[in-house]
Amino acid sequence: SMFLMTRALLPLLQQGQERLVERYRGRRAKLVACDGNEIDTMFMDRRQHPGSHGRGLRLVICCEGNAGFYEMGCLSAPLEAGYSVLGWNHPGFGGSTGAPFPQHDANAMDVVVKYALHRLHFPPAHVVVYFPPAPVVVFGWSIGGFTATWATMTYPELGALVLDATFDDLVPLALKVMPHSWKGLVVRTVREHFNLNVAEQLCRYPGPVLLLRRTQDDVVSTAGHLRPLPSGVVEGNRGNELLLRLLQHRYPAVMACEGLAIVTRWLRAGSLAQEAAFYARYRVDDEWCLSLLRSYLTHCEDQQEDEETWGSHGLAFPWLVGQGLSPRRRRQLALFLARKHLKNVEATHCSPLEPEDFQLPWRL
Repeated sequence: SMFLMTRALLPLLQQGQERLVERYRGRRAKLVACDGNEIDTMFMDRRQHPGSHGRGLRLVICCEGNAGFYEMGCLSAPLEAGYSVLGWNHPGFGGSTGAPFPQHDANAMDVVVKYALHRLHFPPAHVVVYFPPAPVVVFGWSIGGFTATWATMTYPELGALVLDATFDDLVPLALKVMPHSWKGLVVRTVREHFNLNVAEQLCRYPGPVLLLRRTQDDVVSTAGHLRPLPSGVVEGNRGNELLLRLLQHRYPAVMACEGLAIVTRWLRAGSLAQEAAFYARYRVDDEWCLSLLRSYLTHCEDQQEDEETWGSHGLAFPWLVGQGLSPRRRRQLALFLARKHLKNVEATHCSPLEPEDFQLPWRL
């Protein structure tokens, strides 16, 4: 099926390659992964002309979604926003050889990251003498969230992670489209052959993270077929579970009881206006939240804790900040953290992301 799809799309792929080479001076390279697969890549270098905000000094490694190609995929948003960009095709896609099984995808991601760090010479997060913070950003769209989180889990020194329209785990989405009587078979098959455990990998990355949730996305929603738009799609979006898992891991004291409940309610907002109104109703004081987090970080630095609690991104998670807060304050801090880690985009799953919607994660 991959051969037939690539053959059918070949004219469009060739046009996409020509555009990247002619308009953005793209450099194509074939990388050999540890399993022998050849991975087709395209690199657009903006370091000589980084722009007024220095965006070109940052490299965005783009991980495409299912049936996605770098020639016409998610790399267009960071590319048009002015960043240096490295795109690559999954094994079996376009000019890449092999088949897109999870381990082959991880092997491909591994050689792409090594290429970025050691051949293209973009430094890791802790080497920022001549580079802005987060010089290497990993960007994953849809199922590309698996390889994106694998990369940042395996190489925690990478600067930042942006996930667009992705999910926490493949099992709930697989169960949605299969007969209920097949549940046992579906779970075993996914776990043994396509265990795309995005949330588990995400929680093992200590750096800045931003989740982009699409409010009209029925592809990664498990409730869209049961409830009307837009509330059903938003409430069932698996990106909600991804955010909750991340915050519960990083800030367990904040996300206990009232914190978990209020973020779960905030995630039900079906539009940007509803989200802003909900946030305003609880009178979240952003400056107080920032001050509390900074005070906690300073206190931990003064304590000179053992080296294992510190890494290339500072104090390792989980943080115990939030202990002893009143329920009201805990709700406010939980909402603040949720809004810093997740942004809503009013779009469907497959709509191209607008350049202005591609943002770097919040850093304390």
